[in-house]
Amino acid sequence: MATPRSAPSRPDDLTLEVVELIGAVVARYHEEYEEAAAEHALTGAQARLLSLLSMEPLPMRRLAQRLKCEPSNVTGIVDRLEARGLVERRPDPADRRVKLAAATAEGRRVARGLQESLRFAREPLAGLSEQERVALRDALRRMLRTEGG
Repeated sequence: MATPRSAPSRPDDLTLEVVELIGAVVARYHEEYEEAAAEHALTGAQARLLSLLSMEPLPMRRLAQRLKCEPSNVTGIVDRLEARGLVERRPDPADRRVKLAAATAEGRRVARGLQESLRFAREPLAGLSEQERVALRDALRRMLRTEGG
């Protein structure tokens, strides 16, 4: 038998303000990310996929999970990036039946350019001490760990 959960308490004003500020940062990040993608003649989805693949090759199914979309959509995005020479398909060394999508050297260069063009947080973060940046990073990591339950 499940134990009843207590009703969540009403968030305090500080928590509400932090939530609003996080929302503003997320909105600004997405706006700048879309602009940076467009500068490279990419859609936002293409840029996100390329960014993921610049870190490590991934199977299509895992890409779809990370991007929270259908595998058929990922196939189309990979096809378009492959046609531009930014992504390639290769067999998975662990299971040759599985195809991995991987960023090419040019794809990694474009992904790096995308990251470098996201300037909105660079100056404000540079104004924080290393200790403050570490504390912010650690708080965000904790939030993300607990968010999934």
